Amino acid sequence: MESEFISLRNNYMPKNIKAIFVLESPPAGHGYFYDPTGRVSEVLFRAFMKAILDFKPATKDEGLRRLADAGYVLMNPIYTPVNKLPDKEADRLILDNYENFKKDLNAIMKNTKTPIILVKSNIFRLLEKPLLADGFNVVNNGLLIPFPLHYHMNTFEERVRKLLQV
Repeated sequence: MESEFISLRNNYMPKNIKAIFVLESPPAGHGYFYDPTGRVSEVLFRAFMKAILDFKPATKDEGLRRLADAGYVLMNPIYTPVNKLPDKEADRLILDNYENFKKDLNAIMKNTKTPIILVKSNIFRLLEKPLLADGFNVVNNGLLIPFPLHYHMNTFEERVRKLLQV
C-alpha cells in the first residue's frame, strides 16, 4: 500500500521543488491528497489550492498538475494511515519510520536547502528537531501550521503564505 501512495505522489513530482510540505499520513479510507480520482472539495486539497495557488480546479488532476508546476510537493513521514490510531501509537509509528522518511526526502530533494514546512502539531513536535539536527531546512522557525480543518482554515492559509511569502 505504501508504494501505491508514493507512486501516486510521484506522478505529480515538481521538476524544480520550491518547498516540501510534511503532513502526517494518508487518511484511512479515502481522501488521499494525490489521488486524482478524489474530489476537489477534500479539505486538505481545497486548502492547498486556495493558500498556495488561489485556484479552483475543475478536477484534482488539474489542481495537482498546477501545484507541481508551481514547485510544491506534499510528503508523509509514514504512508500507513495513522489518523484512526491513538495519538501515542501514531507518534511511535511515525518516529519508528523516521529513517525511511529521511531516505524518501533525500530521494526527491536536489539539496538539503529545499525548504521544508511541517504541518500539524504532532508532526511539528515530532520531526522539527530531528530534521534540523540532520541538516534539513525546516523553515517553520517555531511557527505551528495547523491542519486546515474548517476552524483552522484561515490560520493555515495565513501561516503558509507567510512562510512562502506568497
